[in-house]
Amino acid sequence: MTLYAFCPARDVPNDVIKLMMFPYSLKGTAGVWYDKEPPNSILTWEDLLNKFVNQFFPPLKTTHLKNEISGFTERFEDTFGEAWERFKEMLKACPHHRFTELTQIDTFYNGLNENDQDSLNAAADGNLLSKTTREALQIIENKSKVLYSRNNPNVSRMNTTSRENASKTDDRINKLADKHSTLVDIVSKKVVTPATIKAVEESCVTCGGNHAYYNCDATNSNQSSVCAAMGTYNQVAP
Repeated sequence: MTLYAFCPARDVPNDVIKLMMFPYSLKGTAGVWYDKEPPNSILTWEDLLNKFVNQFFPPLKTTHLKNEISGFTERFEDTFGEAWERFKEMLKACPHHRFTELTQIDTFYNGLNENDQDSLNAAADGNLLSKTTREALQIIENKSKVLYSRNNPNVSRMNTTSRENASKTDDRINKLADKHSTLVDIVSKKVVTPATIKAVEESCVTCGGNHAYYNCDATNSNQSSVCAAMGTYNQVAP
C-alpha cells in the first residue's frame, strides 16, 4: 500500500521519484544511517548520492576498488566463467565506479589470457571489441554459460550419473535376456517328446504266424494228436 502513495504524477522528474523511493530500498546499517540523518539534510538526488557514497565508500576505499577493476587479470586457475563472474562482482562492490560498459568490456577482454581472447574473437567472427556493447556482452555471457555447464562439477556429475544409469539399465536388460534364453534351453531339454508306442504284434511260437499260439491250427492239431496218443497208451497199459 505504501508504494501507491508514491505513484508518480505527471511531469515529476525521475530524480525526485528516486529520492522518494530510496528509503524503502535500504536495509540494516544503511537504513539506520538514513534514519539518523538530520531533517532536510538531503534535498536532492545528488545530495543523497554524495552522502551515501561518503558514508559507505570513503575516497580511499573507492580508489582501491576502482584500481582492482582497472587492473583485472584472469587468474591461472580461473575458468572463463569464473573470471567473468569475479569481474562482475568487482563492479558490484563499487557501484559508483562510473566505468562505461565499453570500458568494462575492454578491461575484461584485455585481462584475459590469449586462449580466451581468441575464443571470444572467434565467437565474434573477428574482433570482439569491434562489436557493439550489447553484442559483445551477449557473446561474453553466452560463452560463460556454455563453459560453466561443461566445467561445473554438479552438471558434469549429473551427466556422468545419467550415462552410468543408462549403461547399468542396458546391462540389466541384457542379463535378463540371457537368463530367459538359458531357462528356455533348460525347459526344452527337460521336456521329452513322447515316443510313438507301437502296438504289440503277437507272434505264434509254433508256426511263426501273426496270431497267438493258442489260436494256431497247428497247435490245436498237435494237441488232438497228443490226446489220442495218450488215450491209446492208457488202453494198452496193463
